[in-house]
Order: sequence, then structure tokens, then C-alpha cells
Amino acid sequence: MPLIKNGARLQDPWFAVATEEELDRSGPMLVPLALWQEHRDRLVDRVGPIGIRLASHESPAAIAGDLERFDLVALEFPKFTDGRAFSYARLLRERHGFTGEIRAVGHVLRDQIAFLLRCGFDAFDLDERAAAGWQAATGAFSAWYQPAADADAPIPARRRYAVPARASVAVIRSEPVQPPAPEPAACAANWAY
Repeated sequence: MPLIKNGARLQDPWFAVATEEELDRSGPMLVPLALWQEHRDRLVDRVGPIGIRLASHESPAAIAGDLERFDLVALEFPKFTDGRAFSYARLLRERHGFTGEIRAVGHVLRDQIAFLLRCGFDAFDLDERAAAGWQAATGAFSAWYQPAADADAPIPARRRYAVPARASVAVIRSEPVQPPAPEPAACAANWAY
């Protein structure tokens, strides 16, 4: 499956470990949570980058104390209707302050890519169909209503702090701009019935 990271297709340098015997390999290693918990002391002393793969039912709270040891956290999507990994990515970025790579693996649809980026994912292990539509999916939306883990300001924040057209661009107001009060004739209390 193609790996997409920072908008480019890359060869995946990480080896996905499945058994205890594979823990002796060198190079970047991606281990499932169960192997990490069972062999944590052995893996802590290992030289080289280490990543962890969390299944959709495994919360980032299980690794919160060890996050500084990981260069990569891979979050699984077992099916497109299971969206727990969206929340897990935001928790990793916002609550736990994880700055390493967060990778989406499993059943990731092209339509989800823009939303995954907003939640904090920065790498995707995609099938060929989703990888082919990568560029179109990232530019599908230019503005958002909800705040997220990325740096894009949502539409309400843009409106709230927008500089009015009649003001100079160099002037930045510290308080929100209030709309003018309606004319008394337009108020419902002044209407004659």
C-alpha cells in the first residue's frame, strides 16, 4: 500500500512487527500495543526509531506516559464506519502534545483525507484508489466551521476578527465589531397591527 506523507508518495521505512521473534530487527520498527506492553523494558533499551500501532479499541491513554519514546503512532481504521481514530489523533495532538508522526492505517477512504488532516494525521497508508485521489481530497474544502488540531481558523473566528472593509488594513481591533442598531421603524415593537 502506498504511504503518503507531507503530500508526497514515499517508500515506507518502518517495519511492522507481528511476533516477538521480529523484535530483534534493526531499523525503524512499528509494534502493536500488546507487544509494547509485554516487552516494554526490552524495547526501551533498543537503538533506533520505534513506533506503536493502536487498534481502534485501544486508546492513546494506554501509552500517554511513553509518548516521548515514540516517533510514530499508527491508528487503525478497521472499517470506514469506525471513527474513533479521528478522536484519538486529536487527543494525541491537543491533550498529550504529541509532535511525531500520526499515521492512518487500514480502511481509509479518499473522502476522509481532508478531515484526517484537520484532526492531526500527517501520514496515510492508503490503497491505490485512495492514493490516486490524494491531491483532490486535500483541496476539497477551503474553509471550515469547526475548530480542529490544525492551524486553520474556522469561519466563525475569521468573521469575528475580520477587519471591516471601511477600516485601514493596518488597524487591528481588539474588540469584536458590533453591527449597527436597527432603525426604530424596523423594530417589531413599532409595527402597527
